[in-house]
Amino acid sequence: MNDPDLDPRGWRARLSAPKDIASLALFRILLGFVMSVGLLRFVLQGWVEKIYERPSFFFKFPGFEWVFVPGPTGLYLLFGITWLAAVLVTIGLYYRVAIITFLLGFTYIQLMEVTSYLNHYYLVVLLAGLLVFMPAHGAFSIDVLRRPELARSRVPAWMVYVLRLQLGLVYFYAALAKLQPDWLLHAEPLRTWLYARSETWLVGPLFVWAPTAYFMSWAGFLYDLTIPAWLLWRRSRPFAYLVVLLFHAYTFVLFDIGMFPFIMTVCTTIFFDPSWPRRFARSTGGASLKPPSLVGPGKASPLRPALSLLLAGYVCIQALLPARHWLYPGDVLWSEEGMRFAWKVMVREKNGAITYHVTQKDSGRSWQIDPLAYLEWRQFSDMSGQPDLIVQLAKHIAWDLQQKGRGEVEVRAEAWVSLNGRAPRLLLDPSVDLSRVRDGFGPMAFVTAAPAEPPRDGRDLLSLRSPTP
Repeated sequence: MNDPDLDPRGWRARLSAPKDIASLALFRILLGFVMSVGLLRFVLQGWVEKIYERPSFFFKFPGFEWVFVPGPTGLYLLFGITWLAAVLVTIGLYYRVAIITFLLGFTYIQLMEVTSYLNHYYLVVLLAGLLVFMPAHGAFSIDVLRRPELARSRVPAWMVYVLRLQLGLVYFYAALAKLQPDWLLHAEPLRTWLYARSETWLVGPLFVWAPTAYFMSWAGFLYDLTIPAWLLWRRSRPFAYLVVLLFHAYTFVLFDIGMFPFIMTVCTTIFFDPSWPRRFARSTGGASLKPPSLVGPGKASPLRPALSLLLAGYVCIQALLPARHWLYPGDVLWSEEGMRFAWKVMVREKNGAITYHVTQKDSGRSWQIDPLAYLEWRQFSDMSGQPDLIVQLAKHIAWDLQQKGRGEVEVRAEAWVSLNGRAPRLLLDPSVDLSRVRDGFGPMAFVTAAPAEPPRDGRDLLSLRSPTP
């Protein structure tokens, strides 16, 4: 007898089953609102000028060297259009155009400068990309008021499931990244960060008490590992979401991690029952969220074979891409190979001091170059522990000197880096001419072996940090 659970048609039927659109529509509203606030905050805080106007050199993602940074007018136009698109997504007006515009604008902003990369902004790109293919404006939107034929009460189950799966992968790989000695056995880098906040009112003395860092490290690991399951289980859901709120409240207060707490707080609502917004509105005595036109059972489109393949491909990429660092030798926290797009959230503290040694080939003359001659302090602070970015700048230095009539040069780097409280050591082989290193996705043989010694006391690292200019 055939097992219906193993029948692909059975799975397709489950993925096509109609689900209430309410949670998807509210997900659209919450994510759009948070991103509109985030973009407005970015502009008002002066970060457009700091990150994109002041630098004379920008680090690029491989394959996206063509992405240019426009002048001030173009930058503010880009941010303005992207912000407006986020607002339109929130209110559900011209949704299809708005979500595509937001996706393109926000993605372009992320591609302009590698050192501005943050895991949660990458997550926003992925979620916006998924929403492009979903009728999330079918409820609670101005589009429905303008065109009642767009209203719908149900969506195929796969639309809710794929968003849950994407967020679940984030949590899974974030937990997996913490399953290592530095985090669990030495409470690093959390111990160092807590020591640095020992002056915090009332709770500061707790931060220098070693058990506090260990408790928070293990709690963070268990939170990432289990929170999706607790949110999916109806009985534990209210308590689990309370934990989500408390967890992100304390990370927001203690750590400078931008919009991450707000993005994750609103996105985890997709784990709730698809009808939860309607029930919540009724329980609070609010207006009904179920207009008469949506009372019927509604219909959901069947999952076509082509779409099934696309979904399977997307899921495979998202499931495997964060694991690519296992294809490289050594410790990913040291070499950074496979670090980006892998949901390794808050698992390493690296501080570096870099000097470039330049040798003119025809004369043999040598001199040193400070990276800050080309970079802003923020860029330097971020690139100093990332070998691929150190190479990018080395290549740019060689090109720049050639443009200035210095001829062909060799560029080597003396990069002293501390990882999670350890004593600084050379990150790269100082004898390698980085200007001749070939770009690619293969292992970087010029990266030294990761330090084997355990982290030192986190308080020692505070004296190693470069002073703020």
